[in-house]
Amino acid sequence: MKHQKPLIRRTFLQERFEILMKKQQSGEASFNELTELDEIVNRDPKLRYIILEEMKGSDCDNIQQEEIMLIEASKPQNLFDKLKSLINHLLSFNAQLFQLA
Repeated sequence: MKHQKPLIRRTFLQERFEILMKKQQSGEASFNELTELDEIVNRDPKLRYIILEEMKGSDCDNIQQEEIMLIEASKPQNLFDKLKSLINHLLSFNAQLFQLA
């Protein structure tokens, strides 16, 4: 008798999840595939828990904290600041045009 590998039973969602994760990690996934992956993860609580646990150990936390700090550092502009930035932009644009000519 041949020694066969034990059969692994997987559902369609498990197979689809693995395929979509490989595409995402290689950067080949389309928007629709990423949306489908998100739906699969949100539908299965066990899978969502596993992914959240993996994310705790990754560098994603550091990146998110830096992005949050940058977002909090910016302040909303009032009308005067917007006009000032528009005038500065126009002046710098005109200066660039004169340098090219």
